Amino acid sequence: MHTKTAVSVAIALVGLGGSLAAQAQSKVELWGIVDVGVRHTNNEGAGKDGLTKMIGGGMSQSRWGLNVEEDLGGGSKALAHVEHRFNADTGEKDATAPYFQLSYVGLQGPYGKLTMGRQWNVLFDVVTSTYASFPYSPYMDAYKPELGMAAGARSSNSLKYTLATPSRNWVGTLQYSFAEGNNTDALTQGAQAAGAARQAALQGNLAATSAAATAAGMSVPQYIATQVGTAVNTYAAANIPAVAAGALKQVGGFLRYSENGISVGGGYLRTSLPGGSDLDAWTLGGSYRSGPLYLNLGYGQNKIKIERAGATDIAGQVRNATDLAIVGSMWSGQTNGGFQPGGADKRQMIKVGFGYQITPQLNAGLHYFHAKQSGDADGSHNGKANFMIAAVDYAFSKRTDAYFAVDHTRISGGAGMEIDTVSHARTRTGITAGLRHRF
Repeated sequence: MHTKTAVSVAIALVGLGGSLAAQAQSKVELWGIVDVGVRHTNNEGAGKDGLTKMIGGGMSQSRWGLNVEEDLGGGSKALAHVEHRFNADTGEKDATAPYFQLSYVGLQGPYGKLTMGRQWNVLFDVVTSTYASFPYSPYMDAYKPELGMAAGARSSNSLKYTLATPSRNWVGTLQYSFAEGNNTDALTQGAQAAGAARQAALQGNLAATSAAATAAGMSVPQYIATQVGTAVNTYAAANIPAVAAGALKQVGGFLRYSENGISVGGGYLRTSLPGGSDLDAWTLGGSYRSGPLYLNLGYGQNKIKIERAGATDIAGQVRNATDLAIVGSMWSGQTNGGFQPGGADKRQMIKVGFGYQITPQLNAGLHYFHAKQSGDADGSHNGKANFMIAAVDYAFSKRTDAYFAVDHTRISGGAGMEIDTVSHARTRTGITAGLRHRF
């Protein structure tokens, strides 16, 4: 984990008195990472040009956090953790994320640890602790295809219970996250009202509607149906983000075993989506460490269990669109390797890599990911993707290091298989160099 600067604060110092300080001690750790890199990529934008930019996190996203522990006696303690992530190149917070990416409180004792709040989910936990991409950093923040398989990586409104053997050879965690009534009912009603209003307007001026239908080469009923569908879809698309940002019910767990340089583990997480679909995600893998050598191998699968709506089922279409949009936000995005999900309902990924500590200061790593996507009815988003990254990291000290990495993405398959919808690129190469300091 990160190097941390600890500031121990006795309870007596905050005015609670010497008698309480004798019974319990509090420790507050202020820690953080500041990482700034320069990244160049090709095939960017509509002209498929090269793009060079400064990024506020190449190897790691910049962040600061507080860890709090209070000794409760008898081997038990209370704990709290908050973590804010920001873009060090601009000083601004990540516009797509909450102010605190992690924020939880808990109790830890002889019978395990219970935490409550916004936390890493069990898929992220098992991969990064058992078969992470690099031995000196769980993944590279500027290029991390494996995180597209982690069902969002973080879970809000989450309960986690972790139990480990004294040696921590065996570690297991169970997770439950609350949906808090988040569903598509209000969204469906709004979409239906938008469709009804559009239909009433068209039927209220049949002369203009008839002329428009003739110009479009349609009958009047066909034209009205098309226009109503457009109104419904426009309303839904504009309002899905509000539903997608709401709470999601999640249930899952992971189990990990480590001894003599060998670690193996697996995890499963079911996410119940607001429209009634389920996303089943699971992963299995392991790693081996021997002196300067590190090897890792893993597999992950995401499968959406979705009931496809018929052409006239507005409520069903809204539910489908909402659930696919949520899963699409998990699966796409350049920093997650990135390629568009479209109507696909299954994605699989194999990851394999190695790291080698060339000198006490210099580490090198190479990683390869192969992904397959399927389930799109028209085949446009069925296909494959290959991701490769090579990175070297030089440590000036325990706290400060520099890194250089080259990554390459290649996608094949249906017409919709592309890295992004602006460039429509199927290949992209990136070069990243940066400096990171941990405190």
